[in-house]
Amino acid sequence: MKTMTSEHSPSQPLPFMRTIRSFVKRAGRTTDGQARAFEKFGAQFLLPYQQNAIDLEAVFAHSTGDTAINGTKNTPIVLEIGFGMGEATAQIAQQLASTRFLCCEVHEPGVGALLKRIGEQQIRNIRICAHDAVEVLEHMLPLQSLDGVHIFFPDPWHKTRHHKRRLIQPPLVAKVAARLKPGGYIHCATDWQPYAAQMLEVFDAEPLLINRARTQHPELGGYAPKPHYRPLTKFENRGIRLGHGVWDLVFERV
Repeated sequence: MKTMTSEHSPSQPLPFMRTIRSFVKRAGRTTDGQARAFEKFGAQFLLPYQQNAIDLEAVFAHSTGDTAINGTKNTPIVLEIGFGMGEATAQIAQQLASTRFLCCEVHEPGVGALLKRIGEQQIRNIRICAHDAVEVLEHMLPLQSLDGVHIFFPDPWHKTRHHKRRLIQPPLVAKVAARLKPGGYIHCATDWQPYAAQMLEVFDAEPLLINRARTQHPELGGYAPKPHYRPLTKFENRGIRLGHGVWDLVFERV
């Protein structure tokens, strides 16, 4: 795909959006602690889904307790798609304290777990939208409104017949790229090499994105060194001990 990608109107959703979602329904039980976190912190940190564009500055206008953000406009805003149980998300938000994070996850125990971390660790630069990130991108986020997008370890759908279910496909990448500001970035990570290769191919084909790692780190074959802010997860550490690889991809909006 080497032609410029045009935006679809809300009345004409992307064809793949009828079948592709940014999540898979998983079984899981919300613990008492997570349920209490919903009650105590939900009103402040949960952002309801809506079918019209939002004012991201207004969403974060009432942050408190973080002097790097409180009362400061135009600090970076990063969308995270799928945060699981939120452990890495909380670490990144604390490390990048002057960045604001809008995080999408539909798994209720995961949302509750991140709300619990927010409360226990007094994190104020996160908002959570418990809804499919594809629809959040389509309806809620204006063009050129994001400074970054994080997608860490999306489901690789190992079987060939299931590859069409993978999240990283050209229509979604075009949608993400259109919502990045010039100079903004998309950062993906996966521990499944065939999926990494597909991601690289899809990103390379998007005309709004450029891969600076190709010139800055040619020895990595288009992949990027692990950025300092992404922590090693327990799952990733276990994979490294077993000799498994992890591939980071970082592309910039031109």
